[in-house]
Parts: sequence; structure tokens; C-alpha cells
Amino acid sequence: MKKKKILGIDIGGSGIKGAIVNTSKGVLITRRFRIPTPEDAPPEEVAKIIRKIIVHFKWKGVVGIGFPGVVQNGIVRTAANMNNKWLNVDIPKLLKKETKCHIFALNDADAAGFAEMKFGSGKGFRDVAVLITVGTGLGSVMFSGGRLVPNLELGHIILHGESAEKYASDAARQRDKLSWEEWAGHFNEYLARLEFLTWPDLIIIGGGASKKDDLYMPFLKSRAKIVPAKLLNEAGIIGAAMYAKYRSKALNKEK
Repeated sequence: MKKKKILGIDIGGSGIKGAIVNTSKGVLITRRFRIPTPEDAPPEEVAKIIRKIIVHFKWKGVVGIGFPGVVQNGIVRTAANMNNKWLNVDIPKLLKKETKCHIFALNDADAAGFAEMKFGSGKGFRDVAVLITVGTGLGSVMFSGGRLVPNLELGHIILHGESAEKYASDAARQRDKLSWEEWAGHFNEYLARLEFLTWPDLIIIGGGASKKDDLYMPFLKSRAKIVPAKLLNEAGIIGAAMYAKYRSKALNKEK
């Protein structure tokens, strides 16, 4: 398998998805394979699912993993929408034991950001850009001058006395049975707070909600330009694969 082809896996609150990615073009070269995230999502169960995905693709090479939480050097530091047993888990170590593959892990929003800034709505943009992934929670990633600010948990800005994602995520929309226009009002409050703190020039809306942007984009308001993500739900998979390729190359140079 050529090195530009990498298996990317995106761990989400509702599903764990994988595909083989052409990292030079930023496209999936296989269909996505998805398995529902188990209830409570403990590390051991998620590891078994990732092994099933790897076996499905008959993959034996490098694997990139996007995880919904802060990930420092492969180690989980927060897991707001996952089982607390994930805290301080070394993802590469856990998954290498389960899969025998060489694993690289990063925050899932950071992964989506890599993909969108290279191949999607942020391509060529050099000023301050923020990508918000809207799904079970609110993932966030910022780029300045094309450089990533890693593990920026802006989905947990305090809004109405609690984490913003409890008020403005897609899960909150479904929980409170809001129309898309009503939800957009909630999200606009979040955007106003976000802009007050970070002053981005471009805001990209990604995640699962990006597939339905026509239902809410007309109601969003911001000083910054707001655009939908182009890579939609594939961004996390593509970005995880891109990161794995980059880290693998860096390690080989060090040897």
C-alpha cells in the first residue's frame, strides 16, 4: 500500500467511522464503514470496534484516529462526551495492543480542521479561521497563518451557566425539540461569545450538522464570514489520516 494511502478513523459520540484516504488529494478511496458507538463507550469496547474497522479494510499499515476530547501526545486529557475511563488513556498504546497497527491520535476537531484548511472551505486562507464541528457536542479548532492551535476546547465556553455545547449543539437541538431556526438563535449566542473571545476572520461550520446547512445557515449572524464545511462528515476521517501521514514521516526522519 502506498504511503499516501492511510486509514483514517473518526470516533464520535454516536458512531465510529473509518475509510482509506488518499492523503495527497484529500478524498476517501473506499466507502465509509460505520459502527455505532457503544453505550457509555468504555475504552476496551471502542478498541474492539476499531479493530473490526481495521479488519474490515484488511489494513496493516499506519492508522490515524480522531478522538472527541483533548489529546496530548496520544494521551486523552478530557472526555466530556465519552466514558470517564478514557481519561489518561494512551490511545496508540491501547490500540496497538488490540490491532497490531501503528496508531497516531489527535483531537477530532483538530483532525477535521486539518482537512478543511488543506482541501475544504479554508483552503488558502491565512488569517484567523475557526472551525466548529456541530454534533453530539461542539468541537472547535483554530488556525492562524495556516498553523493549528491544538486542543482548543471552545465548545466548553460557559453560556447560561453551563458548557455551551449543552445549549447549542445538535444534541441540544434534538433534546429540546427545537426547529432549525430556533436552534440557530441558540447558536448565534454561542457565536457572539466565541467572537468576543477570539475575533476570527472566518468561521467554518462542520460536523454532522454541515449536511443540513441550508436549514440553518440563513439564520446565522456573525461579524466574521460564515461558511459551511465542504468535506462534511468526511473531514474527521481525512484529517486523521493526514495527521498520521505527517507524524509517521516525522518519526522516520528522526531515525
